[in-house]
Amino acid sequence: MIKAWLKAGILEDDGFHETIKGTPQGGVASPLLMNIALHGIETVIRGAFSYKESVPQLIRYADDLVILHPTETGVQKAKGLLETWLSTMGLELKPSKTKITHTLWEYQGHVGFDFLGWTIRQFPVGQTHTGKNPRGKPLGFKTIIRPSKEAVKRHQADMKVVIDRNQHASQEKLIEELNRVNRGWANYHRRTVASKTSHACDNVLYLQLRRWAKRRHPHKGGHWIANKYWHVREGKGWQFRSQPVTLWKHGQAHVQKHTKVKGAASPYDGDLLYWSQRLKTHPMFNGVKGMLLRKQQGKCRWCGLLFQDTDVIEIDHITPKGEGGGEELSNKCLLHRHCHDERHAKRVDGISDKDPIIEEPDAGKLACPVLKPSGGDDPFA
Repeated sequence: MIKAWLKAGILEDDGFHETIKGTPQGGVASPLLMNIALHGIETVIRGAFSYKESVPQLIRYADDLVILHPTETGVQKAKGLLETWLSTMGLELKPSKTKITHTLWEYQGHVGFDFLGWTIRQFPVGQTHTGKNPRGKPLGFKTIIRPSKEAVKRHQADMKVVIDRNQHASQEKLIEELNRVNRGWANYHRRTVASKTSHACDNVLYLQLRRWAKRRHPHKGGHWIANKYWHVREGKGWQFRSQPVTLWKHGQAHVQKHTKVKGAASPYDGDLLYWSQRLKTHPMFNGVKGMLLRKQQGKCRWCGLLFQDTDVIEIDHITPKGEGGGEELSNKCLLHRHCHDERHAKRVDGISDKDPIIEEPDAGKLACPVLKPSGGDDPFA
């Protein structure tokens, strides 16, 4: 698959060009290969430090990385190890993008650093707001992560491009394009302290839209323009809207605190129970399936095995609808597709000549009834 990506070629200037070397910018192959190439770098750097030296923390996203250590000496040592390790594969750190800084005090004219569109800094605070170390000891400062100034400037420029491109388009089309841009940007930054930044972006957007409307109607007054494009909704104030769409504001993406992933957990390790509890609003886990998955603690109610990432999961009615069963949650359960087929095959073949026996589980073990074929073996044996 990787070879096919590398040899796929590119379409440029209405023509096809073979890819002799390198990967297309923005393609899926480049970050994948970078992750493969840099795999193990965290272990090498941490292994070179003794417990007394304090082990550095390395945070990496593809080829962007940050190394954190309490001392400048530790950072310099980690940087040297990183340069040596990269040189073995013909890579090097780019000087213009590599710097050493302090997150709390000024160092070489800088405080904090930008990473993945965010500015990470620490601020001295009192006892009521201070952060704590892993042992619960107050630190005397608090880490604040905000959208970086460069990220905000780029986003405001993107909004201007969309508005200028739709100077003669309908209001509805303009709102739809702006909503895609604004919603994506706000959702990306909602895990940071972004409330003030979101409101500032909304203010800039209002000025841009007012300029857009004025250019469309240069001979109309402000009241006429406002009444045409901005409408009052009960309880929501003035909104830039056109039936049936309303402009989505940055402030609607409420800040949500990020919860760190437990250990080395991965969406691909098959622990759907953990991810269903963590990602309650994810399309894969919300709705009836998500509630049943949490209720059943990630287990199939026929075979008792944990669901895996590649399993086909289906909803089954404990009492069939044809026999008077309803759509309430208590009459539904999740089964593997093959378990679903097996259960109904036994009912058709007459092995189970009556409704499945619903056995209440032992307290504290299962939060959902266990299905057992009448007269059959215990599916959990």
